[in-house]
Amino acid sequence: MPHATFSRAPLNKAIRRALFAVAVASLAPAAAQAQDANAAQTTTLDRIEVTGSNISRGDMETASPVQSITRQEIDRSGKATLAEYLQTLTSDGAGSVPRTYGTGFASGGAGVSLRGLGAGSTLVLLNGRRMAPYGLADDGQKVFTDLSVIPMDAVERVEILKDGASAIYGSDAIAGVVNIILRKEYKGVSVRSSYGVSGEGDGQMAKASATFGFGSLNDDRYNVYFNIEGGQTDEIRVADRRDRKWIGTGDARRWGYSQTKRFMNGFILGDDASPSPAGSVRNPITGQYQSLPGCAQFSPITPQDPNGGCLWQSGQFNSLAPEEKYVNLFGRGTFALSDNFEAYVEAGYSRKKSTFHNTPNSVSGAWGYPGGPVNADSGDGAVVLGPNHPDNPFPGQAVNLRYSAFDVGPRIIRSDSEFSRVLAGIKGTAGGWDLDAAYLHSESELTNSRDGYLRYSAVRDALTNGTGPGGWWRIGQNANLNNQALYDYISPTIHADGKTTLDLFDVKGSRSLAELKGGSLGIAFGAEWRRQKAQLDPQTYTDAGDIIGLGYSAYRGTQEVAAAYAEMVAPVLESLELSAAVRYDSYKGGDSATTPKVGIKWKPLQQLALRATYAEGFRAPNPAESGKGGLAGFTAAADPVRCPGGNPAAGASVRDCDIQIAVITSPNPDLKAEESKSYTLGLVFEPTSNTTITLDGWEIKRSNEINVETTSAAVAAGRVVRSDNNLPGIPNSGTLLAAQAAYVNSASTTVRGIDLDVRQGFELGGYGKLNLDLQWSHISTYEREEADGTAFEYAGTHGNCDVTNCIGTPKDKINLGATWEIGNFALSGVANYIADFKNVTAEGNACASRYADGTPAPGNGCRIPSFTTFDLSGRWRAKDGVEVFGSVQNLTDRIAPLDPLTYGAINYNPMHSSGAIGRYFTVGVKYDFQ
Repeated sequence: MPHATFSRAPLNKAIRRALFAVAVASLAPAAAQAQDANAAQTTTLDRIEVTGSNISRGDMETASPVQSITRQEIDRSGKATLAEYLQTLTSDGAGSVPRTYGTGFASGGAGVSLRGLGAGSTLVLLNGRRMAPYGLADDGQKVFTDLSVIPMDAVERVEILKDGASAIYGSDAIAGVVNIILRKEYKGVSVRSSYGVSGEGDGQMAKASATFGFGSLNDDRYNVYFNIEGGQTDEIRVADRRDRKWIGTGDARRWGYSQTKRFMNGFILGDDASPSPAGSVRNPITGQYQSLPGCAQFSPITPQDPNGGCLWQSGQFNSLAPEEKYVNLFGRGTFALSDNFEAYVEAGYSRKKSTFHNTPNSVSGAWGYPGGPVNADSGDGAVVLGPNHPDNPFPGQAVNLRYSAFDVGPRIIRSDSEFSRVLAGIKGTAGGWDLDAAYLHSESELTNSRDGYLRYSAVRDALTNGTGPGGWWRIGQNANLNNQALYDYISPTIHADGKTTLDLFDVKGSRSLAELKGGSLGIAFGAEWRRQKAQLDPQTYTDAGDIIGLGYSAYRGTQEVAAAYAEMVAPVLESLELSAAVRYDSYKGGDSATTPKVGIKWKPLQQLALRATYAEGFRAPNPAESGKGGLAGFTAAADPVRCPGGNPAAGASVRDCDIQIAVITSPNPDLKAEESKSYTLGLVFEPTSNTTITLDGWEIKRSNEINVETTSAAVAAGRVVRSDNNLPGIPNSGTLLAAQAAYVNSASTTVRGIDLDVRQGFELGGYGKLNLDLQWSHISTYEREEADGTAFEYAGTHGNCDVTNCIGTPKDKINLGATWEIGNFALSGVANYIADFKNVTAEGNACASRYADGTPAPGNGCRIPSFTTFDLSGRWRAKDGVEVFGSVQNLTDRIAPLDPLTYGAINYNPMHSSGAIGRYFTVGVKYDFQ
């Protein structure tokens, strides 16, 4: 059996193979004449297109596990966007990109991550074809599809292919495929509007959509429809939840944590201090930090720092959920060219703006850029109050400064993105072949602008010399003496521009080739050409390392690939179906990949089907990883020098066991493609006409993984920047500030688990009908093995914290739904369960967080508790064409558990975001005019 490879081969060979596939299709008429009358009759039956296959079939059940999500299931969730809904799926995991993660590299986007293997390994399709990826790569590396560009009201269903699919779709389908299927035809007018508000009276959401269609393919030989959708959601601040226990504050001392916990600032630790609004300076005689006066006017926190610092907490500035405004447009036209052929056109456009608030910038710290790390914390690059600065309590001597610029205001991140997609194609039947050919162009453009950030060179000038515009930068209680010219100088508006484009041409044909005992032998051939470009210009001044605390991300590159593929489905017996597919992808520049897939479905009983698949896959290095550019970001780390074995050394603090540091990375043009092997083994059991049970075991092994070298490896190798507050007797042991790493093919990951899907219907006579459904995903293994043989087990832990948000890998997720319909009424409820998991970065590691007394945290065995919410929704058909609907999310107003490790939110895990926002109400009305 051929294996997934990424070898050297000229592009023209792939093109020849692609043309050969098309030539085979052109021989269809001769092959068709060889079929008997029964075969011809068989091909005229209604066929179903299923995600993961190019061959239409008579039923939805294939050898591959496919979860089909109906429009009704989406509606009953009450979620405002498709992205929010998909991120509640039990198969979604670590690496998904929530819209609430405004401080991440991909601010403003939303992505899904099947099996926790990352958004970059989950292929998202719209009507079976790709879209241009989001303009910002997640973590500065992972190129992904932004789900928020999909017009939710035009969605007919979503199909989730849960095994590898590179043999059908090519790169990026290692973890599976999410295929969003929109309406193919619509006639009439439909108008829908809704309004939502949280139980706290904020986060108001207004949304409206309209769909208009005319013409009938059967009667008029054409159909055209348009959908427009627009909405606005108001921002929710963390401070708006100040009475919701730990959700509304960064000060977790009431729950046993130290004042040095990550979301608390302004404390003094002798020869070290964190930034405060009053300012702290280092006494040049004693080497200890001391606070400048005026804390009371900036921070209401009590009790204050016993060491004299000025404590404040991040929650008073941060957004819990961003402000968003968006409009989505989609149109489709289908035109009958003859009795056998039709032309189709699709066009989509999306515009979205989001605004996210973050804490005020500090003047110290460390960050990186292509030239290396910048240390504004200590040494020659430290930010200091100059000898003649009017706020310097030690005249004549420059003193190190820790200051958070409350006077500049919070950092504000604004994302303005546009997405467009145009598709034109022809499909039909000739000589027994079902043919489809299309051209696609799609692009995404984005501007990410930021206010409130500080320019390093200007800050040093304004604090050390006072010779720039506006003179001295007065700080703390004297900041009222500053003028606007100063602030324009030290805090200019900065921005980054990103753009991606995708051009694709594909042609495919399928047909019944012969009659077997179990039905028609189906074959398909196809060819594809695809060119994808990605470019991100860095945030202003970050290419020189001149924005304090802001990482650098930039890339530029092009991927061009030609592919040919073949597929076969053979029902050799009434009870036995075999399937196979193979694809060859050739990239411009010489790299290639051959990926096979085989499957088997056996029905020993009419009610029981057993199925299994084996597939190989790959993900080619994207421009952010192998092109031109670089990355300098931030991650959470435990310092092995200052916190050995998870316990602070003498002179260190618990802060050193969970500290955020800068990581500097450069692209690597020598990267190999990631490769994968996936296996599934399962059953479909239908004991009654109203009962369906599917159970699938699965395993995915991804090798040659493209990762930023682990933080722990970079620290162990000594490629770090530290402050100058060394531990007693230990040189170069100051507070960890930054690490230098590289993109490498560093690891392999094996993920293994079980999926269960149960659906049961009950006919209740005069009491209507009741439908129950349950989805359960269990991850038994999530093992990552480094190149040196070191292995990390993440299943049931808070790892892997080197990916988005550090949200963890709970072993179990369950969705349990029920819908009762009677007459014109329907009532639905969905319970969402996320299991507890250990607060360790990997199995066997020490507890990742500590209480102030040094004991492991959280206290229930160093575990993040499980979390369950219940969503309720209902609809009433008031009369023909009029429907009133409503929902309550998090009906019982459950509070998200306190999570001290995640860096995607303050004191809670982004997986539990509904428990941070609280109870949320939505009401709406829909009018249909036919």
